[in-house]
Amino acid sequence: MRKIFVFTLICVAFVGFIAIHPACADKIPIEEINPGFIYIGPPGDGGWTYMQEKGRLEMVSNFPGLKSYFIESVPEGPESVPAMERLIRSNKSKLVFACSFGYMDYVLEVAEKNPDVTFIHISGYKRAENVGTMFGRMYQPRYLSGLVAGKMSKSGKIGYVAAYPLPEVIRMINAFTIGVRETNPNATVSVVWLYSWFDPGKEKEAAKALIDSGCDLLAMHADTGAVAQACEEAGVYVIGYNNDMISFAPAMHLTAPIWDWGRMFSLTVDQVNQGIWKSDAIWWGLNEGAVDLSPFGPAVPDDVKTIVNGRKSDMINGKWAVFTGPVRNQTGEIMIPEGKAMTDDEIWNMDWFVEGVKGDIQK
Repeated sequence: MRKIFVFTLICVAFVGFIAIHPACADKIPIEEINPGFIYIGPPGDGGWTYMQEKGRLEMVSNFPGLKSYFIESVPEGPESVPAMERLIRSNKSKLVFACSFGYMDYVLEVAEKNPDVTFIHISGYKRAENVGTMFGRMYQPRYLSGLVAGKMSKSGKIGYVAAYPLPEVIRMINAFTIGVRETNPNATVSVVWLYSWFDPGKEKEAAKALIDSGCDLLAMHADTGAVAQACEEAGVYVIGYNNDMISFAPAMHLTAPIWDWGRMFSLTVDQVNQGIWKSDAIWWGLNEGAVDLSPFGPAVPDDVKTIVNGRKSDMINGKWAVFTGPVRNQTGEIMIPEGKAMTDDEIWNMDWFVEGVKGDIQK
């Protein structure tokens, strides 16, 4: 018997009023959905793709008879087109997940040629009748991890290894910095751009450069455990990302904002199966269990855990939101007035750094 999911209640609530696109006007048997995934990296990267593969396997386990397929290490560019088409032709996929930002325009291209297939683009913002988007409010646990970083840094010099200067990454850095400066008001966060999602060598070199510049704690927005490894070797605290990265830094890992993709993947399969899927933007947070904070590492004291758990409870209960004013930008200008919270649209399109961030946003 199929497991009962929390999201089933959400689906039932939608049935009475959603607009359904032609690809999902009819129910599709579980055995015929054959979800296909294209990954930016290998499932063994220990981070981004590892957690998506974990979510895919959870999804498969939730639906007896469901078969699923993936193609790993697909570049963000025209090469993603034949990868998606191969899933549709060879594996008969009626549902395709494109799991990195740079696939966005190519998803739309393939979707237009395959109107009977449902597409989900992860982290993007462009949709079509048979294309939806999916992401999580990762800025919430990012902020919580910033509280930890601020308390654990002795020098107040914190480094951040970041992939690309995109709103997705910028809002994470900002949320982290807001948390840092809540517990360490004079601390700064220095950003180094990789211009890559997956490059373990580059990630490690960037981490070493920040450590050499005097940072005594690093955070990251990259796909592997290379930053955590560099910190373990140098005896510097680290905040991981994507996955609990304590295996990469047993002594120095403090915590990590982490993903749970299985619930979101399973929701989509369930909707396609029932014939009720519609193009939408799924953006789940702590409340829905799509994102969370990993267990604390051995170095984190109880008083820090208490601070973090209190703020986490406030967010889940709707008593507080990360981007609530007053918040200033790098030049000291008030960007969010006191008492006002940013809208989802403002958060999604964030293209400026908060006060305390050291670095430029260069496209």
